[in-house]
Amino acid sequence: MAEQPAPADGARAAGHGALRLSLIVTTAFFMETLDGTVIVTALPKIGHSFGVAPIDLSLSITAYLLTLAAFIPTSPWFSDRFGSRTVFAGAVALFTLASMLCGLSTGFTTFIAARVLQGFAAALMAPVGRLVVLRNTPKNQLVRAMATLTWPALIAPVLGPPLGGFITTYADWRWIFFLNLPIGLAGVALALRFVPQEKAATRTRFDRLGFVLTAVALASFIYGLDLLSRRDADPPLAAALMAVGLLVGVAAVRHARRTAAPLLDFRGLAVRSFALSAITAGTLARISISATPFLLPLMFQIAYGLTPAQAGLLVLAYMAGNLAMKTITTPLLRWFGFRSVLVVNGLLSAAAIFACGLVSPQTVPPILYGVLFLAGAFRSMNFTAMNTLAFAEVAPEGRGGATALWGMTQQVAFSLGVAAAALALNLSLSLRGGQALAAADFRFAFAAMAALALVSALWFAQLHPDVAAEVSGHRRKGVD
Repeated sequence: MAEQPAPADGARAAGHGALRLSLIVTTAFFMETLDGTVIVTALPKIGHSFGVAPIDLSLSITAYLLTLAAFIPTSPWFSDRFGSRTVFAGAVALFTLASMLCGLSTGFTTFIAARVLQGFAAALMAPVGRLVVLRNTPKNQLVRAMATLTWPALIAPVLGPPLGGFITTYADWRWIFFLNLPIGLAGVALALRFVPQEKAATRTRFDRLGFVLTAVALASFIYGLDLLSRRDADPPLAAALMAVGLLVGVAAVRHARRTAAPLLDFRGLAVRSFALSAITAGTLARISISATPFLLPLMFQIAYGLTPAQAGLLVLAYMAGNLAMKTITTPLLRWFGFRSVLVVNGLLSAAAIFACGLVSPQTVPPILYGVLFLAGAFRSMNFTAMNTLAFAEVAPEGRGGATALWGMTQQVAFSLGVAAAALALNLSLSLRGGQALAAADFRFAFAAMAALALVSALWFAQLHPDVAAEVSGHRRKGVD
């Protein structure tokens, strides 16, 4: 049979080109994700520079997250209208520029404005980059590509806080943002060289009403979560904001279903594997996954009195588990398939999260480091399997909308993870009548997160045994 010529752009992504494309997009993801976590430990120094209290600078994190969540749904429209290469490279360039502006800021207002600009760039960079990889990766290489795209979300939340502490201690907080400049410039050059230019054949009008409804819904809900997670929370205000977010969200969904070219495309929800991985069971799993790296360093410092550096060294074992699992993710999915991995690994992940609440610096080192390593490994496997399965059976024409919907729900899940962990800590503190957080409060919080992971694992049992076998390469014995 004569070999069919591949399109020019598609040829770049074939074979090693697909891996190269994944690495380019992953580098941008890592820059974005690390930037969102490394800032946490630098807030006191930044506040001192601007003459404001560190608690006031929490607005820099909230403004970034709200802008990111609000504009994620617009990414498919921008990509279809202006082309994937143009939008992705432009978003990386804008994120790099915003990073420089953050580092050069001389006041609170300019710093917040630069963070908002970063959030807008990130909202386009991540979904468009992921869509490019999905469109240009053969199905039999999708697991490897998604595993590559997943590691920034696994590593950055663990690496960010200690790195931020190191930079602010031994250098200047501004270097947190200046470090993005060489990475961003290299990313722009590589994107212009290797990312294919794909755009829709026909132009569609921008769904302005859909954007307003979606932005208001997401901003209200996430800001309500942020308020609820604080020690000085105003529960009625937080609940009111979340209620507004849910009500406006319902209006946004109704609008999308009645509009010919909606901002939000819900066709992906008709695919059961996408609905489970991205919306229902997957959201529960991501909440528990996001809470763990938030709880661990706090527990070691607050409950056991370790320094940030000592806590960071312990959490490195958790990060090592994340990295080590990457080497066997593809073989495990090939041997056992998505359903078995998500159910069994999900149960093991729930057990490991629960065990994290039982360890202390006095735990014998093999057990202490073993628990942290396994918790990180199971977390990594869950992340990769869910993220790959989410798009494995979505038709090419529906991947743009599915990517935006997935990115939006993932952002909400991450916010829920931190909020749920903080709520669990505060609830335990109130129930025992304590004045300060103690080890018992962290055990309660880890148990609550483990329960969510357990429910998620059992929920994934609804999947067919050979779901997305074309992607995983798995076939049951005796089944052709």
